[in-house]
Amino acid sequence: MLSIQDVIDYCDLERGEIEAIAEHEHVPVVVAAELSEQLLCSPQGVYRLHSMIVENMEHALECGEYQHVKELSETYEHLQRTHPLPSQIS
Repeated sequence: MLSIQDVIDYCDLERGEIEAIAEHEHVPVVVAAELSEQLLCSPQGVYRLHSMIVENMEHALECGEYQHVKELSETYEHLQRTHPLPSQIS
């Protein structure tokens, strides 16, 4: 049986990025991990991934969850370094 860490280790994203997808889409982390691999297959998907994390930050800010905003900001900085926004989206 695979553990959640095994699933995350298989992905091209970090745990925080996968957890941000799960939060945004209201799905379990395992489902978010699978979704992450689909998102990374196209420029539109990478753009959507960036949007998800930004939307999570906006929601956390609106709710006054400043520590969560900080965590998401660090997650987003990592995403920008490893999977930058595509220059053009078809």
